[in-house]
Amino acid sequence: MDPRSHLFCVAPMMDGTDRHCRYFHRLMSKHARLYTEMITADAAIHGDRDYLLGFDDSEHPVALQLGGSEPEKLAEASRIGEGFGYDEINLNVGCPSDRVQSGAFGACLMKEPALVADCVAAMKRAVHIPVTVKCRIGVDDQDPEESLFGFVERVAAAGCEIFIVHARKAWLKGLSPKENRTIPPLDYDLVRRLKRKKPELLIVLNGGIETVADAAALLPDFDGVMLGRAAYGAPYLLASVDEEIFGEDAPAPLREEVVRAMSGYLKHEFQNGVRPHSITRHMLGLYHGAPGARAWRRFLSENASAARATILDEALEAMRSREPA
Repeated sequence: MDPRSHLFCVAPMMDGTDRHCRYFHRLMSKHARLYTEMITADAAIHGDRDYLLGFDDSEHPVALQLGGSEPEKLAEASRIGEGFGYDEINLNVGCPSDRVQSGAFGACLMKEPALVADCVAAMKRAVHIPVTVKCRIGVDDQDPEESLFGFVERVAAAGCEIFIVHARKAWLKGLSPKENRTIPPLDYDLVRRLKRKKPELLIVLNGGIETVADAAALLPDFDGVMLGRAAYGAPYLLASVDEEIFGEDAPAPLREEVVRAMSGYLKHEFQNGVRPHSITRHMLGLYHGAPGARAWRRFLSENASAARATILDEALEAMRSREPA
């Protein structure tokens, strides 16, 4: 277990971190650990695997997040994921959406640590790569001190050595998934106590981290940090990760260099039938906080349905012409 393997991670996000998004993110950081959207075990087994699981070699290190609660299916899906070349299999025990709850997995599994332990044990028997768990500190009326510590104790005994902890409860009824990301209060101190009690485990903190500076400030207490919506909404923050988190002295890529690289990628994908919007939608926030941000976002939004391989080149030109120097 590499103690630096999870220093900085970009969270799995439904309708967000698909292969186009991960390719984009990788252009800005060589070392951040990337995660797929959650893929259900059934989809991995029975679905279009190349479409669901395929990825570019440049994405490494990249983890496959699975959703499910049946050990045999999760084991089979893990084998498939390892066969595709993923560096890690992550089990979702944190998502509170209705769709996930109806499938009896995600955050509701916080109530069933024995079942999660069985799932992890089956997954570990099936693969040689790390099997990790992303969880909450508890759900509904659980006492987080009891639920988190008891959950980690049971699942670690099944062989899980890396836990990514979203430091909020999830309320399975009464709050939307969006509200569950912001309304339940953060409890970093609880996760700190978990790390102190379980120093042999890698504990990665998730939830409420907005900047790379915030992430760096938290690292003395944790083995890693995970950013989600902040990294998606303002993706250029990833350009400082390799220097500020991993100590690299290579210059960060300029935004325009990232756009040029993505334009080449888009043109290649366009020839394979990919709609430009499938790629450009992940790039709306690239100029967040920088000159030209409004024109960039406006052009990509207004041309979301355009089927032109040159759309990113046009967006750069539109930004230059509309925004003052």
